[in-house]
Amino acid sequence: RFGDVEDDRAKELRGLIERMGEINLTAIEESEELQSRYDFLTTQKTDLESAIEQLEAAIEKINRASRKRFRETFDAVNTKFKEVYPRLFGGGHAHLALTDESDLLETGVEIFANPPGKKVSQNIELLSGGEKALTAVSLLFAIFLIKPSPFCLLDEVDAPLDEANVGRYNQAVREMTDRSQFIIITHNRRTMEIADRLCGITMEEPG
Repeated sequence: RFGDVEDDRAKELRGLIERMGEINLTAIEESEELQSRYDFLTTQKTDLESAIEQLEAAIEKINRASRKRFRETFDAVNTKFKEVYPRLFGGGHAHLALTDESDLLETGVEIFANPPGKKVSQNIELLSGGEKALTAVSLLFAIFLIKPSPFCLLDEVDAPLDEANVGRYNQAVREMTDRSQFIIITHNRRTMEIADRLCGITMEEPG
């Protein structure tokens, strides 16, 4: 009958209510707090994502500028190095090469030199002590010609050089003094002769 159906339905609903337990009178407040917290975190997440995008864009811009400046500077130094090297050696030729052309931000730089009298260009590690020293000075001077420094300190660079190379080294140093001040530590009399001022250093006792 219709009345019995209503009673059964009422019992079913009462059973459902009982199983739901006590009414949480603070549920609305808790819901509002959680919604407020959710909105705050969502805003923070959006701000962080925006900041990350801006940072990535800035990094990419810096990387592009770094690649461009490195490439320009490398090419300029390489050109000067090719000019300075034969002047210091009285012949021969040398050049710089990148170890990884595809990644200018991580690439290394190799120095290849062909001193006079040697048929094949070699990595600097295969050169003699004097050849290494003069090659390094050639590269240093090439860099100075691109961007001079106020002063340069050379510590017994001429020690492994023979007489002919000492003369060319001294001439190159004198030519560079119009743009930089050179402080040279040396035991070589010919190098001392080109100095504008000499300071002798001695030790009373070894140590």
